[in-house]
Amino acid sequence: MRTLPTWYTAFVIPIVQLIAALAISSLVVLMVGENPFKALGILVNGAVNLQYGLSSTLYYATNFIFTGLAVAVAFHGGLFNIGGEGQAYFAGIAVAAACVALDAVLPAPLMALVAIVAAIVGGAIWAFIPGWLQAKRGSHLVVTTIMFNFIAFSVVNLLLMSYFTDPKTLAVESRYFADDAILPMAHELFRSWGFKMPKSLLNTAFIVALITAALVWWLLWRTKLGYAIRAVGQNPRAADYAGIGRSRVIIITVLISGGLAGLMAFNEVYGAQHRMVLAFTNGFGFIGIAVALMGRNHPFGVVLAALVFGGLYQGGTDLQFDMPSLSRELILVIQGLVIYFTSATDQLLRSPLEKLYLRLAPKEA
Repeated sequence: MRTLPTWYTAFVIPIVQLIAALAISSLVVLMVGENPFKALGILVNGAVNLQYGLSSTLYYATNFIFTGLAVAVAFHGGLFNIGGEGQAYFAGIAVAAACVALDAVLPAPLMALVAIVAAIVGGAIWAFIPGWLQAKRGSHLVVTTIMFNFIAFSVVNLLLMSYFTDPKTLAVESRYFADDAILPMAHELFRSWGFKMPKSLLNTAFIVALITAALVWWLLWRTKLGYAIRAVGQNPRAADYAGIGRSRVIIITVLISGGLAGLMAFNEVYGAQHRMVLAFTNGFGFIGIAVALMGRNHPFGVVLAALVFGGLYQGGTDLQFDMPSLSRELILVIQGLVIYFTSATDQLLRSPLEKLYLRLAPKEA
């Protein structure tokens, strides 16, 4: 059986799917009486212009890399973790607790390391019960993780209001972390190096996200644990015959997935906001599902897909301001069409394109 090259499945097909989504979106723009080419130009320029767009795109992409990797790791283990939203939110309270307790005594580099560990541990803790139920009781991970999203928001909001808010203010958020415990933002770093960069929320978490993607690739394809995860995901019965403890691997996989989702809190709570605020996850945990599917559940594909979705978020903001007739809801429709074509109807375009390649490509000897 002939196999398709990685460049075709990981790059060409997703690009065609993206073009199809933008083509359908153009029809939506036409329906409201606007020029789709002008709208596309504003969207692309808003996402990549060096004045402010690119840095904001990378900031959004950081969240999507973490949540996309969380979904991808679980998928390789034959699992579907849609609890990234709750796992990241619970990790946020863990990061806030660590920073509030230690920001007065730890310098920024050490505080950043503590925040990373707190984010991973917080996300893994919230993922443990669904993982244990899946491994030991056969409870479906989709059901348990989505229910735990609701529980996480209730528990974390209660903790935030009870132990972290200032009674003198009405804002339900933690205090700002000490300046000496926060790593510089990207624009501050570039300014110290003599380069001008507009102010944005981009911070060192983007570098952490890229390193994390490389580590996930190494884990899945270069370690015994990664082989066990993929073996359980692809053929559980064969994994049992090979002596791989399926229950143990399932729990470990879900813990890793939850920890990766929790790292989103490092970007938002520690790196960008410098405090814990209500509902900071903003639906990014669910977008991670589409990012993983568009990236074919490969860590490097996830990074590229995260950049695409980051550009859609940032460019969509510019599009809303420059074309007032395109409401926020219409921008969401455009983003939804991209998700639809790259995930929900993946095989609708993928199968014909794969058959086309096999028919046109020269046959091997």
